Amino acid sequence: MPNPVFIFAFVIATLYGLGFHVVLGGNARRMVLFIVTSWVGFLLGQYIGGYLDIDLLRIGVIHLLPASVTAVALLIFAHVLTAESTTPVTRR
Repeated sequence: MPNPVFIFAFVIATLYGLGFHVVLGGNARRMVLFIVTSWVGFLLGQYIGGYLDIDLLRIGVIHLLPASVTAVALLIFAHVLTAESTTPVTRR
């Protein structure tokens, strides 16, 4: 049986990715990208919070503040990398 802390962190990270997709829109491929990016960012932030011993907004063993900040930062980075250009291309 999976650890409840792991499930809680997994649900929070998934909600970040889904919320980001709802706000910005896109197709199913971008939704999967946002969810996976959020998982990776949350995990990376969890390790950073543990390494730097950041106790602000800590729930049990989950370092919520650094994990959330890293997940959102990576989501914004993924959005910038996959955003379509809205400026028209002029041909000569």
